[in-house]
Order: sequence, then C-alpha cells, then structure tokens
Amino acid sequence: MNRNLWLLAVCQGLFLTNNVTFIAINGLVGLSLAPLGWMATLPVMGYVVGGALSTGVVARVQSRLGRQRSFQLGLLVAFASALLCAYAASSRNFWLLCLATLLAGYYSANASLYRFAAAELAEPSAKEKAISLVMAGGLIGAIVGPNLATYTRTLLDAPFAGAYLALACVALLASALLAFVNFPPPPARSAAGTGRPLGVIMRQPVFIVSTACGALGYGVMNLLMASTPIAMQQCGLPFSNAALVLEWHVIGMFAPGFFTGHLIRKFGAPVIMAVGIALNLACIAVALSGVNLHQFLIALFLLGVGWNFLFTGSTTLSLQAYRPEERDAAQGAINFFLFSTLGVTSFASGALVTTQGWTLLNWGSLVPVLAIAGLLFWFTRRSVRPATA
Repeated sequence: MNRNLWLLAVCQGLFLTNNVTFIAINGLVGLSLAPLGWMATLPVMGYVVGGALSTGVVARVQSRLGRQRSFQLGLLVAFASALLCAYAASSRNFWLLCLATLLAGYYSANASLYRFAAAELAEPSAKEKAISLVMAGGLIGAIVGPNLATYTRTLLDAPFAGAYLALACVALLASALLAFVNFPPPPARSAAGTGRPLGVIMRQPVFIVSTACGALGYGVMNLLMASTPIAMQQCGLPFSNAALVLEWHVIGMFAPGFFTGHLIRKFGAPVIMAVGIALNLACIAVALSGVNLHQFLIALFLLGVGWNFLFTGSTTLSLQAYRPEERDAAQGAINFFLFSTLGVTSFASGALVTTQGWTLLNWGSLVPVLAIAGLLFWFTRRSVRPATA
C-alpha cells in the first residue's frame, strides 16, 4: 500500500461523491421537471447511458494518452457537465438536464477504471487488497454525497442547482489530487501485436461470468438505489430521511473495502461473490417486509454490502481474463456491459416505482439475483470438474 494508492482512493471517494449526489437529486429534479412522471429517472438513465456510449472512446483515449491524462480529461468533462446541470435546473429545462447528465457519463466511464488502475499501482501479490482499498475510498462519497445534497439544495433559488455547482468544485479538487498520482507506463505491446482479438477474450468462461455477475450485481443495486428517494417520497418520508438511507447504503457499499481484499485472497473470489448474492436476497426480504424508515435503512445497507462483495469479487476475477497488453480493450468491453445494464435499470427503476410501486420493483429484482447465482454455480462446478478428474 503506497501513496499513489491512497491518493487514488481519495479520487475514488470524490467520484462517488458525484455519483451519490446524482442519485440523490437527479430523480427528484427530474420528477419536478419531467413532462410525465415515468420520465423522472431519465436524468439518472442519461448518466449511465452516457457512460455506456463512452466506454469505447475512453478505452482508446486511455491507450493513446495513458492513465494520468485520460483521467484528467474525464474530470474536465465532470466540471463542465456539472455547470450545465446547474444551468438546466435553474432554467427548469428537463431535456437540457438529460443532455448534461448524458455528457457526465464520460466522467463515469473514465473514473470507473480507477479500480483497474489500482491493481497496477501495487505489487502482483497485493492486487486484491489494492482494488479493495481504492473501492473503500468510496466511503468519502458515502458521507459527503448525501450531506452535500442536503446542505446545498437550497443554496440557489432553483432546488438542487447549488448541489450541481458544488459538484463542479468537487471535480476541481479531484483533478488537483490526481495530478500527484504517478501511474506506471502503459504495458508494452506483445511481439504478436496488441494481444488476442477481443472476441477470443470475451468467449472465455471467466470473462463471461466475471462481467455478467459484475454488471447484473451493479444493475440490481442501481435498480433499487435509484428508485429509493422517489419511493420514500411516495411513502411520505422527508428528503432528510432519504439522504440518511443513501448515506448508510453507500457506507455499506465501501466500508467493507478495508477487508474484502483480504477475504478474497483467503477464500477466493467466487465464495465472496456467493456471500454477496445472499446479502442481496436478504435486502429484498427486508424491503418487502414494509416501508418504514428502518426497513429502507436496513435493506439499502444490506444491498450496499452485497454489492461490495459481488463487484469487488467480479473485478478481481476479471483480472484472470486478459493479459497486460489486452488491458484497454478488455476493460472497455467490461465497462460497456456494465453501463448498458445500468442504463436499462435506471430507466426501469423510475418507470416501475412510479407506475407499479416499490413492492413490485423488489420482486422483479429477484430475477437478476437468481441469474447471478446460476452463473456463479455453473462457473464453480466447471472449475472444480478438472481438478476432481
């Protein structure tokens, strides 16, 4: 564990400050500006769709410019898009808000590579711990994000316009800190060129399972998290309660990062991912038991811890799927599937919670959770079979 990792962990925290604040306010701002209620989470959807559309561009920019300059470009986009969001909220322009969050997706696609960069900043024997530590930096977002939304939402006349301006300042701070991170040079190309074709990499069982489990696990988390502020408002709970629930949810997402890497190294990624599945099922059970504050709080906290186990485990597992010279193409493909899934769940969360309700939303989330369980079971059985033979 070195200075570069700690600085990257703080940058991860500032990135999650942006994400948590977006989740906390975009649905509510969208609900106040949207022509129809089911469009409320289109600004949330715009953020992740923008990320999906940017993955290919980000991969090429990373390959050409390297980690440092590519990450700084992402933060420049974050600064500009936050200012545009503030203007859209002030002028009550719903479609401009959607466009601004779509542009902000470039930053999301860029900063989501922090977790992969962490593995390059540590010794090979400490990759799991490095990924876990940088993920733990999201605790900053857990604490700062909801409070930033709460204390800046009335800073200007337009609700939450001040929060978007605060996010522009967060981007500038992250850019200053990132300047002090020394990333290793890009991996040398192999004698055969740039490595195996992407299609060959993607057909590997380890790639399929790590990517699908990471994307679906993130999708379930996003499906429930993005709809929580709207669901709590529909249940008559104040925004301060929603901010509290999101704060503990994000604490659950990133606090385990201080020990998840150790658990993965000791028990293996598939075991930790299986625990994440069990925690997701527990979250759904609690959410279906009622709509009081403590039920929202416990359910979202369990959802956060389950996401951490699933996502950190799948990220660690994915490192087995590609060689160093194949890094940019493989990571771009992983993030494309991730953001595509988030785009679908962001739209579904708003449409379902406003038309069908919180209960049906939770029942529906059982489908992807069980799909993850089936994939992981298939992979572990397939991995064990040659050894027993």
